[in-house]
Amino acid sequence: MDEKISTGSPLFDELLDGGYEKDVITTIYGPAGSGKTNMCLMTIASFPKNKKVIYIDTEGSFSLSRLKQITNNYKSVMSRIIFFKPTNFDEQKKFFSKLKEIIKEDIGLIILDTVAMLYRLEIGRSKDVYNVNKELGIQLSYLSEIARKKGTPVIITNQVYASFDNKDKVNMVGGDILKYSSKCLIELQNLDNVKRAILRKHRSLPDGKQVFFRIVDSGVEEKEVSLL
Repeated sequence: MDEKISTGSPLFDELLDGGYEKDVITTIYGPAGSGKTNMCLMTIASFPKNKKVIYIDTEGSFSLSRLKQITNNYKSVMSRIIFFKPTNFDEQKKFFSKLKEIIKEDIGLIILDTVAMLYRLEIGRSKDVYNVNKELGIQLSYLSEIARKKGTPVIITNQVYASFDNKDKVNMVGGDILKYSSKCLIELQNLDNVKRAILRKHRSLPDGKQVFFRIVDSGVEEKEVSLL
């Protein structure tokens, strides 16, 4: 079994020394428009044809028109995607409780885009923040177990927010719950006329490794940036 799967981009494959690891959760986080869903679409566009993808879309981010730009084989790609679209945190909870039963040998990838949406809504309306966080932790443990035992890679996208006392500091929604569950963390940033991907955590690669890019029809392309 190959240890990694391609990101669908030579640039990001190089950043990750070959692609996403199969037996872990990879979390890609950043502000709106930084390329999180785009990275998911690039990955499924290049994914092996003999495998299916579970795509959990919590905020309607999946775009068929964008997939058509990335690949001409979009019909074949769509035929291999199993979509789940929970509309509240309770629906998400029920889906995850059944997820291990759904996973078969032909499932090669799980994408959760995004983990933050329904969680944030639940936090906003619930008086029991502890149990909401506990439930999120349980859902992530399901994903971690599937990745570890079945070698099924899991890609999660996540949102960010600024600290109240430090507007320049970016925090990932879910905080330590996501950090501990994810063996790979990739932060995406929107800069002036360019985007940046920074490796914040990895089992075998140095923290801080980064690439600059811009989003194009076919996916992404590298941009040379002077930091002087």
